[in-house]
Amino acid sequence: MRAFLLASCPAFLLAACNGNGDAFASGNGAAPGRSTAAVAAAVETATAAATSAPAAPGQRPFAVQEIARFNEPWAMAFLSNRQALITEKPGRLLLWTAGGQAVPVQGVPKVDYGGQIGLGDVVPHPNFARNRMVYLSWSEPGSGDTRGPVVGRARLMTEGGAARLEGLQIIWRGDKVDGRFHHGHRIAFSGDGHMFVTSGDRMKFQPAQDMNTNIGKIVRLREDGSVPRDNPFASRGGTAAQIWSLGHRNLLGFAFDGRGQLWSHEMGPKYGDEFNLIERGSNYGWPVVSNGQHYDGKDIPDHSTRPEFNAPEITWNGVSPAGIMIYSGSLFPQWRGNAFLGALSGRALIRVAMNGTTAREVERWDMGQRIREVEQGPDGAIYVLEDSRNGSGGRLLRLAPGR
Repeated sequence: MRAFLLASCPAFLLAACNGNGDAFASGNGAAPGRSTAAVAAAVETATAAATSAPAAPGQRPFAVQEIARFNEPWAMAFLSNRQALITEKPGRLLLWTAGGQAVPVQGVPKVDYGGQIGLGDVVPHPNFARNRMVYLSWSEPGSGDTRGPVVGRARLMTEGGAARLEGLQIIWRGDKVDGRFHHGHRIAFSGDGHMFVTSGDRMKFQPAQDMNTNIGKIVRLREDGSVPRDNPFASRGGTAAQIWSLGHRNLLGFAFDGRGQLWSHEMGPKYGDEFNLIERGSNYGWPVVSNGQHYDGKDIPDHSTRPEFNAPEITWNGVSPAGIMIYSGSLFPQWRGNAFLGALSGRALIRVAMNGTTAREVERWDMGQRIREVEQGPDGAIYVLEDSRNGSGGRLLRLAPGR
């Protein structure tokens, strides 16, 4: 087990996340057996007790330019120097062109929208320029008031200013349960072309430790959704063969660095948000251990009490992380190799420096809004998407060196 760092946080960032939809995604969680209504009341109490002390915009080392506005934007992926795909959680996929309009993409599947779930990630195939293939994740309804995350792929076709998905095929399904919490469904491709997908714990706790379900796991698949023979648990067959790592709560961002290492953040319970180096076959301990506590006041054993579980590189007090990018551009050469992640309840952009297998927070900039997504543009600028709840405006912002 690696040692963890407790990130120092100003008082206004110690607040719990808010009490609507993504409030639960932002780090709540009753102990097993407690009602979500009781959790919501605890979250509202914690939020009401928080104070805000925003930093002056002039202290940021970048200029902020508003580019566009969206309705509950969730994910963004650049396709070229001028175009990007953007998902809106209620179910719209948009093809945005720099200096132009955002065009709705036809052929998007119907999603189960509500609470924390809906249309999720969008990622182009590593060879998109050749095959026009894009990958989408969304929440799919099931029988008996259940739902679960899925990943599908299709070709993006454009003609005469219109755009559509062609040949959409579901290639992975997460197990379905009741409730609309913690689907995760972030997608990332490794340098060797394997697809990794996060699958949150759906606020069901114990399944994160159950090898017979993909709940609370990161899975590793081939680009067509089939299971690689060299996965760590492939010999067990069934669902276990998909699993790359386990013991996760709610992962809303992960990315590969230049060395091929996979870094992820995780929304933990109260005071228990995490930044992790994801390692093959490793167990990260949820819900057995956490450096946080349940919102109903029940304690959770710390990672230090169970060294068999992989401890986080960083623990945060209520950041509610969302989206992540590891910078490799030229506009901010001093930040190459650093991770940038958004904070929902923290309403900030956070910079993390990694050195080998260790990591530490080095800067945090108040953005005044809930930050949902962070991406690097082909121009080397940093692009962030605001959430559209609790006063956040759903803006797409471009961050570049100030002049």
